[in-house]
Amino acid sequence: MNQAAPFDLTRQWRNQLAERRAALFTSYAKERDAHALLRQHCQLVDQTLRSVWQSLPLGQQAALIAVGGYGRGELFPHSDIDLLILLPEPVPTGLNPTIEQFISLLWDIGLEVGHSVRSLTECISEAEADVTVETTLLENRLLAGNIPLYDELNRTLLLHRDAFTFLEAKQLEQQQRHNRYFGVANNLEPNVKESPGGLRDLHTILWISKAIGLGDNWDALVRRGILTAAESRLLQHSVRQLERLRIDLHLAAHRREDRLIFDLQQSVARAWGLVDEPGKRASEQLMQLYFRAARTVIQLNGILLPNLRGRLYSPVPRITQTLNERFYSVNDMLAISKPDTFEREPSAIFEAFLLLQRHPELTGIAPRALRALWHARSRINERFRRNPKNHALFLQLFREPGLTRSLRRMNLYGVLGKYLPAFGRIVGQMQHDLFHVYTVDEHILMVVRNLRRFAVPAFNHEYPFLSRLINDFDKPELLYFAGLFHDIAKGRGGNHSELGMSDARQFCESHGLSVEDADLVEWLVGEHLTMSSIAQKEDIYDPEVVQRFADIVKTPRRLTALYLLTVADIRGTSPKVWNAWKGKLLEDLYHATLRVLRRGGIDVESELEERKAQARTILRLFAVPEGAEEKLWKELDTVYFLRHEAKEIAWHARLLNRFVHVDEPMVRARLAEGHEGIQVLVYAHDRPELFARICAFFGRTRYSIVDAKVYTSRHGYALDTFHVFIPEHHDGDYRDLINFIEFELAAAIQDTGPIALPPEGRISRHLKHFPIQPQVQIRPDDRDDYFVLSIVAGDRPGLLAQLTKLLSDYRIDVHSAKIMTLGGRIEDSFLLSGTGLKDAKTLLNLESDLLQVLSV
Repeated sequence: MNQAAPFDLTRQWRNQLAERRAALFTSYAKERDAHALLRQHCQLVDQTLRSVWQSLPLGQQAALIAVGGYGRGELFPHSDIDLLILLPEPVPTGLNPTIEQFISLLWDIGLEVGHSVRSLTECISEAEADVTVETTLLENRLLAGNIPLYDELNRTLLLHRDAFTFLEAKQLEQQQRHNRYFGVANNLEPNVKESPGGLRDLHTILWISKAIGLGDNWDALVRRGILTAAESRLLQHSVRQLERLRIDLHLAAHRREDRLIFDLQQSVARAWGLVDEPGKRASEQLMQLYFRAARTVIQLNGILLPNLRGRLYSPVPRITQTLNERFYSVNDMLAISKPDTFEREPSAIFEAFLLLQRHPELTGIAPRALRALWHARSRINERFRRNPKNHALFLQLFREPGLTRSLRRMNLYGVLGKYLPAFGRIVGQMQHDLFHVYTVDEHILMVVRNLRRFAVPAFNHEYPFLSRLINDFDKPELLYFAGLFHDIAKGRGGNHSELGMSDARQFCESHGLSVEDADLVEWLVGEHLTMSSIAQKEDIYDPEVVQRFADIVKTPRRLTALYLLTVADIRGTSPKVWNAWKGKLLEDLYHATLRVLRRGGIDVESELEERKAQARTILRLFAVPEGAEEKLWKELDTVYFLRHEAKEIAWHARLLNRFVHVDEPMVRARLAEGHEGIQVLVYAHDRPELFARICAFFGRTRYSIVDAKVYTSRHGYALDTFHVFIPEHHDGDYRDLINFIEFELAAAIQDTGPIALPPEGRISRHLKHFPIQPQVQIRPDDRDDYFVLSIVAGDRPGLLAQLTKLLSDYRIDVHSAKIMTLGGRIEDSFLLSGTGLKDAKTLLNLESDLLQVLSV
């Protein structure tokens, strides 16, 4: 190349590349042909690379080879361009500086290359040591240079390739990759290339196929009998879907981005022509398309890899055992006696899953049986759904051990969605509500799994009380049916609990359940959110709240069933949502309601006396003298005893019986029961802004308030109790935390200056891109003594402090606060009083200001 002209040539190549790329991307936006873009982009880069190679004195001295995805002939908009520069042995003098100049020019013209420079010996050595290098070299194309050297590379690679070792390594690599991406395809921001069911799973099939000499494309696998024509069509449809998604991600991000991150989901959905619908965002529709394509890939990957393995390995000794006339076991896998077993007798589909449950020694379904099962799904039609034999088999699955694994297999292979069309509609449906981290179908199966786990003796140590309840529960399968249907109507618009009741009732009646059993399942589906809402949003130690809940559940059997379903449901939303604090609230509500149901009602006076008696018993255990509590208790009215449980009443009396009339604020803290957070007691002369000051302190120190009980005694003292969670990063001693709270909070309370609000923290990416419309409701409570403020909004650091400061500015007193945080979503309830709440204009202004504070 003329040394005076490199700059002009470089600029020319760079401009041509940018212009032609832009034209390709514009054409793709109109045509939406992923395969054409990948091929044409590859050809454009091929031409550019050849031009640069030919401009330098490289000629036949080395070989320029495309490898990896680029070698496959596919180049996504911002993917790396993988190149191998193959050197002869020995390396000609002066070649290396020229190659360095070549690589530098590629970067100058805007090509992001990933290159390696190796001799033939080095290639073979690296490939034998690292299967990733071997895989990269498996897909190669000569772009320019020494043809004999290129041919020698492929001959030598083939000679040294160990197909057995390659297959084992790629299968292990796939399993490790699946585990790295959480082992399921249903996380919130899946990687369309690397996640289970992504493009990499398809590449793995073709790599293994090529390595064992069966071809490097889907048509070749069809000709070899590895793949059927129908399977090939399905696979290629999924390939096109995934390729379009990956291209759109690259174009939307203007960089290499293979994850469907929150930031891009809406813009990619628009590129697909999707729009928001009632009950389902465009992004949720897009995610469902992705998950269904990924599911097809997972299904066929599970069928094809065992078949490829079978082609490679010589037949192993068969250890068989007849199970019945339709099935036998072979090498610990379930096999069918005849290839058309499922076609001739579709009921055998359910029988297969039942046999897997009854024979836990079976590790799965044999490859041929699995393929036959997958193709027989079309036999699950309306006639199949009406068949009493199929009803009986399906119900039996729920009555025997191994249910969770069977349901997961049935969902994976598309059987469950075929049999229950309502379930089929929610397969792969994402929920952008900030606390569900699974698709609806995965969440439902997680809830059933949690219920089953309560009943399995090996897991009784996790939740002993719940395990005892479910083991004493007659017909636990009714709980599993309720779990299966509780969210089945998500995404239809309207109240999913009410819509789900209709589906559950239809299922129960068609499957011959008794009226009593059908009533229970239908009721559980309709009320599955009730217990959680009351426990986390209302004062469960108020007898009237308990009585109202008892009026809803009516019987101990219903109460137990709803309690079990509620815990399983919360634990099935996300690993981060459940905690011991919520567990205690639900258990306390269960016990309180059970007492009411057994007694036939509630007597407030006797309930209060019982609480006082229990508190006295606890005080005596702590060696507090008889009657010492009376000095404090005479300053407390009925409201106090209604809002606090006996353990709290005893704790307060133990700390304050000698300090009823102190001048300085008292702050005491202790580890909460179950060591889930810290309980904080504040006792001080009541004054305006006290509650707001306390909330601001916890906001500044990044402690999360989950519950607050605010009470003013007869003699004008605030007796407030808080339950707080410590910052996630804390790994020190709890004693230090308690000392810090007791000293610093007391000092903050005594401060008479303006309230120091915590700085506004950053909101999560999820909330930023899927904001929650703030909701504010203020209404009188049932007794018309107080007002209830209910808010729903996206969470952010310091929000509670801002809310309580605003209420303080309006001279509104807070009597209790229930703070429910679900991922990035808050659903808080406050019990308020204040003259301004009875003035319509003031109330309107307050609601407007609250909405402004809540807006993100």
